[in-house]
Amino acid sequence: MGGAGRSDWEAALARLRAAAVTEPGRLRALGAVLALLLLVFGAVTALEVSGRAAAAEDVVDRSQPLSADAADIYRSLADADTAAAGGFLAGPEEPAEVRERYEKDIATASRLLVKAAAGTGGSARSADDLALLGEQLPRYTGLVERARAANRQGLPLGGAYLRYANQQMSTRLLPAAERIYQAESGRLGQDDRSARAWPLLPITVGVFALAALLWTQRRMFLRTNRVLNHGLLAATAAALVLLLALLAGHAYARSMLTEAREQGQDSLTALNDARIDSLKARANENLAVVSRGAVLTADGRSDQYETEYTAGMARLGAALEKAAGLADDGTGQAPVEDARKTAEEWRTRHKEARTADDAGDYEGTLAKVIGAESSTGESFDEVDAALGRAVAHEQGEFTRAARSAVAPLDWLPGAAAGLVLVAAAGTIMGVNRRLTEYR
Repeated sequence: MGGAGRSDWEAALARLRAAAVTEPGRLRALGAVLALLLLVFGAVTALEVSGRAAAAEDVVDRSQPLSADAADIYRSLADADTAAAGGFLAGPEEPAEVRERYEKDIATASRLLVKAAAGTGGSARSADDLALLGEQLPRYTGLVERARAANRQGLPLGGAYLRYANQQMSTRLLPAAERIYQAESGRLGQDDRSARAWPLLPITVGVFALAALLWTQRRMFLRTNRVLNHGLLAATAAALVLLLALLAGHAYARSMLTEAREQGQDSLTALNDARIDSLKARANENLAVVSRGAVLTADGRSDQYETEYTAGMARLGAALEKAAGLADDGTGQAPVEDARKTAEEWRTRHKEARTADDAGDYEGTLAKVIGAESSTGESFDEVDAALGRAVAHEQGEFTRAARSAVAPLDWLPGAAAGLVLVAAAGTIMGVNRRLTEYR
């Protein structure tokens, strides 16, 4: 029984070997290999392009919005600190609009912290920073409330509470918010690189499949002197269309993502930096008046807050210059130019306020710093408003370009499936057409 089974198996192998050395056997094997190669081409194209499409969608719908939210967390915290100092300077009766601004900033930061905790990708460092912000933000607001209470009673201790609150904001909350922003920006860069990476595997398989099809047709021509095989010609055309669609679709998506990064995200980064620098400068300007020279630099020679204001305005100027260079149209350039002009006006008004303060004119200094007209506070608000307009424009530019990149990547997997089925069917039909000639 066992011997008979082995004999049947050996006989079958012998028949296969005999068939393989005949031309019909070679054609069958060649057709099977070509069909399999084309199916592999379609499968790897669909898988790779689906991965690129998912990464591009992450750029638009996840990582860039999270990066923007992280920047808004930082801005809200810094603006709250600025509003707290401005309200303190106004005296025991804090203006209602300043109080509302502070409360709105705190509410925005709290809401975005909850959103960030739900959407961040599980980085241990980001989780720690979010936990720190959640823990320290109530402590900061408590210190601000103590400063306000003391200020309403005319107690000098209010200034000390406010300076300590600012110290907590500057050394703990803002650095944590900045690390979260950097982490989310890093994720955005990673998703962008993944979406723009060339799909080398399907391109390689596609080129190899086309070469195999052309070689097969040349082989048939040399053996039969027949120039055209309609089935193989259709298979070659389908494979070529798919390869060209893959190259063109990905090149377009890559171009749009590059445009989104260069004309949108890079500009947003510069504008966010400018807003942060203007907020820091404004907070230090207010605190310089609150402290009245009580806080000195490490060498004991200069007012710390005035020194930090000067450094912040220098960074603001550099960030605005960079943002102006990155703005690629008039709509984006106009608000940046407005911010640059107003920042220069801010510097001039600040010098006037410092002159009044050095002369001992405290009321005159307050009028030039927090007054309703021709004050540094008015200049700061105009700078912030102009930067807000610029951010809104660049955000729209980024979203438009990035969404354009997703479209060709979405339809390519379906096109790949249809075209490789056509190519595989054409290959089988073309080979079978030749096989009928041997019957």
